[in-house]
Amino acid sequence: MQKTLLILLGLLLFSSVQSQKKIKETIIALGSCGQESKPQPTLAMAASWKPDFFVFLGDNVYGDTYNMDTLQIKYQELANQPAFQKLKGSTRLIATWDDHDYGWNDIGRHYSKKDASKNIFLNFWEEPKESPRWTRDGIYTSYYYKVESKIIQFIVLDTRTFRDDLLPYPDSLPVKRPFFYQLDYLPHSSKDSTLLGDQQWRWLENELKQPADIRIICSSTQFGAAYNGYEAWANFPHEQDKMVQLIQKTKASGVLFISGDVHYGEISKRVYPGLYPLYDVTSSGITSTWLFATPNQYRIEGPIMDNHIARLRIQWRKDPLIIMEIVDIHQNVRVEYSISLSDLNFKS
Repeated sequence: MQKTLLILLGLLLFSSVQSQKKIKETIIALGSCGQESKPQPTLAMAASWKPDFFVFLGDNVYGDTYNMDTLQIKYQELANQPAFQKLKGSTRLIATWDDHDYGWNDIGRHYSKKDASKNIFLNFWEEPKESPRWTRDGIYTSYYYKVESKIIQFIVLDTRTFRDDLLPYPDSLPVKRPFFYQLDYLPHSSKDSTLLGDQQWRWLENELKQPADIRIICSSTQFGAAYNGYEAWANFPHEQDKMVQLIQKTKASGVLFISGDVHYGEISKRVYPGLYPLYDVTSSGITSTWLFATPNQYRIEGPIMDNHIARLRIQWRKDPLIIMEIVDIHQNVRVEYSISLSDLNFKS
């Protein structure tokens, strides 16, 4: 009898191990803010994971120029990086831009070289010639991938081409708590100002209506962070509200934001009435760092001030598990936060 029980127990354990092995996992790595002239061991680290995708979230080079020859040289420096070559050879690359690879620090729609910069961007990232990115303004786009019976949708935003100028923070205005540093910008109060522009908003509404299980919205600047006086969606609070209302209107489930720009890593969580929680995984530190992390009441993990890469590990269970991680340059998993896909659904 005892022997029979031991055999049954062994079979159960074996079955459990086998079932765990059968769980398919999709890995999405992400990063931003890499100086093309510096070694990039974080990209080599990401390549060693053999992720299914790597998303470059902007400031992929630091061009900061109106000279397109200079910008082209910067991209070539990135192309020559051994770590970048290793990563490119190991996974599918997805990219958007931010200010420094778009053209100039904190600039928006008034950058005079944006069309020429766009051509350099699309050529570097080897965008297929039949892609609509070539024929419309801006570089926003979407990708769909089927894993098991589920669909991953990447919604890649362009937060530069259509964005109105930011409002400078007046020197005469006192800096109030909780800020311990000089602020750069005020939030827009006028609803006439825009971050994405009418054309991109119409496209986005249609994308959110498409069938998908996980929708990863790729934004170069942070969506989930609180106002901090620097660049972020919080400078356009009416545009933030518009995004929330659009997700509600379209009943788009499975939305998760990823972002860059700030030179540190963190996870933010925003809770709105009538909507599931909106998470924003920020990965900003391929080579760049910053002296401090700004106040962020919505931060639930981090900040990670070392160079790092973030990754999403999606385990395709009956209710898929989404594991959000930030891994530093020393290969330490500094952040791990898990949710189930069902947590990103509207409650009936």
